[in-house]
Amino acid sequence: MADSSADRLAQRHARPKSDPAPAAGPAAASPARSRALLLWGVAALVLLAGYADLVRGGETLAPFLLVLGYCVAVPVAILRG
Repeated sequence: MADSSADRLAQRHARPKSDPAPAAGPAAASPARSRALLLWGVAALVLLAGYADLVRGGETLAPFLLVLGYCVAVPVAILRG
């Protein structure tokens, strides 16, 4: 008896038994994703520090951190992450 078209389609798209199943969970994160998250984290911390100093009344450090965050850290995170 001939295979139905659904059976043939399922066989064509089935994963070969020799391929291991993809790893799941946080340990499976790629190095590129980890690097991107690190860059975005640094950008967020620089901006947060700038705004925290601005709220505190800083007139020198706050603008420097905000410019550094928006003009350097965020673009680096976008382009390299």
